[in-house]
Amino acid sequence: MSPPEGDLHISTEASLRDMDVAKKKLSTEKLSIVVVKSQRVIFTSQAPGVRGLVDAIRKLGPSLAGSTVADKVVGKAAALLCVYAGVSRVYGCVMSELGIEVLKRFSVPFEYDALVPNILNRGGTGICPFEKLVMEVSSPREAFLTVDRFLSSSPMKETMR
Repeated sequence: MSPPEGDLHISTEASLRDMDVAKKKLSTEKLSIVVVKSQRVIFTSQAPGVRGLVDAIRKLGPSLAGSTVADKVVGKAAALLCVYAGVSRVYGCVMSELGIEVLKRFSVPFEYDALVPNILNRGGTGICPFEKLVMEVSSPREAFLTVDRFLSSSPMKETMR
């Protein structure tokens, strides 16, 4: 059953207000990710790569559902993690074409400042390790388990993205 049209309009407006709050905080502070729900900032991180998003999922779990995420970089890995978490709207300073494909496939509204073909590693010499990790993954749950396992076991986990 879908919500009455008035409720949908209200939730869309609330989601847009959350987007404004998240984008403003991301742009004015040295953060890599901001999560907002009901105009309240519920999570922030300076952790590089997808680590902040994974930390938010670990810490907040189901309470992330319906939130808005503003992230410096959104590729396929981050997009799948957002879908897994039940995020209702995503903003990326930089967003990849594969990230957009995922968000469109799961009907998650998004905004970005810069569109790139691929998310590159920190050195700019190749594809981001997390993007490689989920290249053949289509399930948000599988993406979370794969990325979480990798972050938990990787000796280079602090320098990844």
